[in-house]
Amino acid sequence: MRVAMYYNNNDVRLEEMPVPRIGPGEILVKVIASGICGSDVLEWYRIKKAPIVLGHEIAGEIVEVGEGVGKVKEGDRVFVSHHVPCNTCRYCRSGNHTVCETLHTTNFDPGGFAEYIRAPRINVDQGTFILPDEITFEDGSFVEPLACVVRGQRVAGFRPGTSVLVLGSGISGLLHIMLARASGAGRIIATDISEYRLAKAREFGADEVIHAGEDVPALVKELNGGYLADLVIVCAGALSAFKQALKSVDRGGTVLCFATTDPGVKIPIPANEFWRNSITVLPSYANSPYDAEVAIELIRSGRVNVNPLITHRLPLEETARGFKLMTEAGESIKVVIEPHG
Repeated sequence: MRVAMYYNNNDVRLEEMPVPRIGPGEILVKVIASGICGSDVLEWYRIKKAPIVLGHEIAGEIVEVGEGVGKVKEGDRVFVSHHVPCNTCRYCRSGNHTVCETLHTTNFDPGGFAEYIRAPRINVDQGTFILPDEITFEDGSFVEPLACVVRGQRVAGFRPGTSVLVLGSGISGLLHIMLARASGAGRIIATDISEYRLAKAREFGADEVIHAGEDVPALVKELNGGYLADLVIVCAGALSAFKQALKSVDRGGTVLCFATTDPGVKIPIPANEFWRNSITVLPSYANSPYDAEVAIELIRSGRVNVNPLITHRLPLEETARGFKLMTEAGESIKVVIEPHG
């Protein structure tokens, strides 16, 4: 089968490898749609495992099932999670599924930028979801990124009426805007350095947009009735975005670090000021099976209409171009690879 092998952001090659052979409890999935995630082009994060077939935002059709598989069958249209928790350890039992050791060590074989993947038994048991008829394969490739957004807003304690500031209007920022709008947010303000993305932020639900180079805290206060934001969501990895977030959150509010910095970067938190003003700072990584189920229903019902976010649909042989589009961050939002297109 054909795969897109990642060596670095500027070197993604079309190569051949055998179709994975499945064993008992496993399934073979024909990948129909596979989204390129922002983390796929986070080179410091990915290059240490290169060469590797990346891609974890997938939807496809089961073409073979192993002995003992009863949950799904050949021909089912599915989304498969690449990382899955054990659901039995102390972390999972306390609701912290994304720090489960199993979640950090599981994956399907190879990555989603391939014609076929093998889902191991635990991924079949804990991370394979049948797509409702209303969800296309393209839309199914959004289950994973939307589930991460669902998890982020859930742990941040989002509630209707919350004023939201989203720093960075790439794909994750736009999904946060769309989910917040669908969930009854108050005023939503978004930032970015790109006029194209600011226009997209407004298109997908932001009430106001601010260029990231301006005095963001002052403008948030002006646009939000004299108050800073209840919930600030950082969706950009630049240290400047994190510093803006710390200055833009209102008393009693929360800063959600959805993006991460480069390794070794330290964020200066004004501990005394935050202690006095009851401000929470927390990260959010990945998602749980529950969040995936919520994401599927949000997409199925149309409450979060993900399809308009796709700006490029590319065949497998153009995966390198997809990576270039993502790293350049120009006039593109979501790039979906279609291995059999």
